[in-house]
Amino acid sequence: MKHRDRHARPDGGFPCIHCRHWIPNQSYGTRQRNHCPACLWSRHVDEQVGDRRSACAQPMEPIAIASRTGGEWAIVHRCTGCGHLRTNRVAGDDDEMALLALALRPISDPAFPIDLLPRMRG
Repeated sequence: MKHRDRHARPDGGFPCIHCRHWIPNQSYGTRQRNHCPACLWSRHVDEQVGDRRSACAQPMEPIAIASRTGGEWAIVHRCTGCGHLRTNRVAGDDDEMALLALALRPISDPAFPIDLLPRMRG
């Protein structure tokens, strides 16, 4: 089943599933538009990159930043419907503050108590 957003326009643009920001189909640095440049959310539309064959079509939350070989960043998305994980290349028009906030999330909300680190090592 090929997913088509009922709000998509002939130029291929579409509204973000999360924040409703209008997303152009093309952007510098990417061949397949797959996430919102404002909030970084995506939609689970691909089985394989670019095929638009996923029947899931649920929102995909940006959960992390991954650094690829050569230093290129990718956004890690998790589907809110089925839990599928996917990495997507950062696009040229992605909001830099949204990218930095996502990259800094583990530091600002660590999985362990940072204030105990000196005592743990001592």
